[in-house]
Parts: sequence; C-alpha cells; structure tokens
Amino acid sequence: MLRDTQLIFVRDMKLALRSPTWLLIGIMQPLLYLFLFGPLMVSVVDHTPGFPPGGAWEVLTPALIVQTALFSGAFAGVGLLTEYRVGVVDRFRGTPASRAALLFGKVLAQAAQATAQSVLIVLVTLLVFDLDASLSGLLLSLAIAAVLAITLSSGSYALAMVLKSEAAFPALMNAVLLPLLLLSGVLLPVSEQLAPGWLYNLARINPLTHVVDAERAAFRGDMSTTELLTGSLVLLVMAVLALLWGTRTFRKENA
Repeated sequence: MLRDTQLIFVRDMKLALRSPTWLLIGIMQPLLYLFLFGPLMVSVVDHTPGFPPGGAWEVLTPALIVQTALFSGAFAGVGLLTEYRVGVVDRFRGTPASRAALLFGKVLAQAAQATAQSVLIVLVTLLVFDLDASLSGLLLSLAIAAVLAITLSSGSYALAMVLKSEAAFPALMNAVLLPLLLLSGVLLPVSEQLAPGWLYNLARINPLTHVVDAERAAFRGDMSTTELLTGSLVLLVMAVLALLWGTRTFRKENA
C-alpha cells in the first residue's frame, strides 16, 4: 500500500506541476486579503476588544493559511470528477493497486500543495509586512494546515464519488463552506465581545472555529493554551472520520 500511495502521490504532483494555474489561482485570494484587507486590520486590532493576542498580521496570516487549506482540500473532488468523466477512475479499477492507496496518495498530494501555498503566504508576510512569529510556531501552524487539507480533501473525494456530478458538487460545497467559513472567525474573530450571544454560541459549535483558534495559537508560539489543545483534538477527530469515510467510499466504488 505504501508503494501504491507513493505512485499516486507522484502522479498527482506531476499533474499539478505541469499545470500550476490552479495553484496560482488558489493563492491569489489570500494575497489579496493580505494587501487589501490586512492594512485595515492594523488599526482595528489594536483598538478593538475581542481580538486574539498578537498584532494584525499574527491574527490574519494564520487565518488565511486555514482558508487556503480549506478551499484547496474542499474542492479537490472537482479534479476527481473530471478523471471519473474521462475514464481515469475506471482504469484505476482495473489495476491491482490498493484502493486505500488511491485515496491516501491523492490527499497527501493535496496536503503538499496546500503547504506550499501556505509557505508562500508566510514568506510574503515576513518580507512585506511586520510579522513576528517563531520558527516552531510557523512549523506547527503549517502542520495543522496540512492535516486540515488532508481532512477536507478526504471528505471532498468521498462526496464527489457519491454525487458523481460536476455541476452539483461545486454548488453543494459552496453552500456548506460559506457559513462554516464565516462562523470560523477567519476574517473577524467571533468572540464574546464582538458577536451577539446567539452568533457566538453558533460559532462554538462549528469545528472550524476551534481549528482557527489552534492555528492562531500555534502561529504565535503559544503552545500551552487550551485553544491549541482543543483545536488539535477536534482536527484529529475530523481527520480520522474523513479518512474512514473516504477509504470506505473508494473501496466500495472501486470494488
């Protein structure tokens, strides 16, 4: 299975490098937020209660890393549906490759691409803006983003195999991701000081809220906070469930 996973990983990475357009498109939105939205947060963070510790860039940059991993993983199923339409998935069914490896290789490739995009966001923030972050915090935040990309891409591939519709899949993902993204506090933290009670309570139910809190804590190097522990546990549970769903779906569809 490890060898099959490596083969699928290398294949998907080669395809991504041959056509890097989608990787560049995926990084454009976070960069626009950095340059056009970030300067507005500089004065807001320092004078508004309810924001996490740290400056504007320590609050915004890790949130954009989560957003990048989120969209990169969630829409991974679009590529699988294209392969399904042109017959690539049927060809895989005729090989002795491990069905679990077909999923693991793909999700690892998505994690690698999301990590590369996240590194670019960090480098731009370090070079252009006044970002203060520890090396250990940066590495941990990138690891969290990679696990999130694995989680979302696993669920995305499973959902794509269930729907088998290139028209319905993006519409459904947009309908699900938009409220989750807004409630996660990526742009503005949904804290008790800033949000009404009902909105705050709704945000705490959203698992992505805890992942964003953990990402921010890791990014600023605060390794002892409950936010980091809670968010990491929530993310690990989500990753296990998504991988189990994806593996089961791939084995069923490729049987």
